[in-house]
Amino acid sequence: MKVLVINAGSSSLKYQLYDMRDESVLASGRVERIGMDSSIVTHEPADKPEVRDVSEILDHVTAVKKVIDMLTHAEYGAVATMDEIQAVGHRVVHGGEVFNSSTLVTPEVKLEIRRLFDLAPLHNPAHMMGITAVEANMPGVPQAVVFDTAFHQSMPNTSYLYPIPQVLYRRHKVRRYGFHGTSHQYVSQQGAELLGKPLKSLKMVTAHIGNGASCTAILDGKSFDTSMGMTPLEGLMMGTRSGDLDPAIVPFVMNKEELTLNEVNSMLNKHSGMLAISGISSDMREVTEAMEEGDRNAKLAFDMYTYRVRKYIGAYAAAMNGIDVLLFTAGVGENSSALRKAVCDGITFLGIELDEEKNAKRSKEARVISTEASRVKVLVVPTNEELLIARDTYTLVQAQAAGETNV
Repeated sequence: MKVLVINAGSSSLKYQLYDMRDESVLASGRVERIGMDSSIVTHEPADKPEVRDVSEILDHVTAVKKVIDMLTHAEYGAVATMDEIQAVGHRVVHGGEVFNSSTLVTPEVKLEIRRLFDLAPLHNPAHMMGITAVEANMPGVPQAVVFDTAFHQSMPNTSYLYPIPQVLYRRHKVRRYGFHGTSHQYVSQQGAELLGKPLKSLKMVTAHIGNGASCTAILDGKSFDTSMGMTPLEGLMMGTRSGDLDPAIVPFVMNKEELTLNEVNSMLNKHSGMLAISGISSDMREVTEAMEEGDRNAKLAFDMYTYRVRKYIGAYAAAMNGIDVLLFTAGVGENSSALRKAVCDGITFLGIELDEEKNAKRSKEARVISTEASRVKVLVVPTNEELLIARDTYTLVQAQAAGETNV
C-alpha cells in the first residue's frame, strides 16, 4: 500500500508518499504561499533531481491537485497514476478530549474537528482544508487523522487539570492537552527498541527540542505529564515563545504598555523566548555561534534555555519517582551537542554520565550517548512524525478492510 501523508497549514502544505511494504519514502515536498499567484512547489522524488515550480495556487484544493500532478508526472513522478495512492493520512494538531488515538475520517470526525477550532484556531481550520481538498481531488480514497494531542490523553487528572475554578473546565475544557505527541510517541518507542527493553518497563523523559519545545514524562509506556499546556505556549523557553511565566504579567504589561489581547499574544508567541533574550535570533545555531564568540546576551539566552530544560527533567524524575532514560529529539535536540552537554552536566545527581566523544559525534542514527556506567541512559533519537502518521493510517485502513471496528 502507498500512503500519502499531508501536513496542511494555512498557507502551506507539506507531503510525503510512503511505500508501506518497506516504509520507504517515494517522494516528498511542500507547497508554499498558497493563496498567491507566485506559489512555490518543491518536489523531491527519492531517486530523481528536485523539481521547483512557481505558479498560481489560490486554495488548498488546487494545492493538492498540484501535488498529485507532481507525484504522477511522467518524468519526475513517483507513481504511474493516482490510483496507486490507496490512503491519505493527515496531521491534526488538536483532538481535544474526544480523540485519544488516530482515526479514519468520517462526517462525525470532521464535525468534531470543527468543534475544536476554538482550541487551535491557527491549525485545525487549515488541517480541515487539507482534508476537504483531498476529498475533492481523490474521492473515495480513505483518509485518517493523527492528532498531536492524542498521546497525552493518558495523563491523569492530577497532571492535566489547572488549579482554577472547575466551571472553566466543565464549560470550556480549559485543561492541559500537550502537543508534539506524535513525536514523543514515536521516539519513545524507538528508544525502547534501541535499548532492547519493553517501553512499559522504562521511566522515560523525552525532550523534543526544536523551535517549539516540550518535555514529556512517559510512565508505563504512556504520557504521564507534558510541559505544553492548553496551548503550545506553556512550558519550556522556546525559539520565540516565552514558556512558563507569572500569569499576572499579562494584565500588568497590557495595562502599562496599553497592549491589546492580540498584541500581547503576539509578543508571547512570536517575540519572546530565545529571540527576545539573545537579541539575535530564535535559531539555536546562531545563538550558539554568537555565544562562542563572546556575546553575553547569547550566552544568557543559552543558559536560560538549558536551565529550564533541566528543571523539567528534574521535575518529571520526581513525578515518576525515578528516571531510566533521557531522550533528546527534534532539530536542536538531535543536532546540538552543546545543548545536550549543558543539560546533562547540570543533572548528574540523577545518575547521568555523558560520554563526551559519543555526544560530539554527529549522526542521523538513533544512538546512546551516555557511558556504560551511567545509571540513566541518555539517547538521541531522530523523530519521524510522518512515518508514524503513515503507519497509523496503514493500520486503520487495513483494519477497515478486514471489517474491524477498532485497531
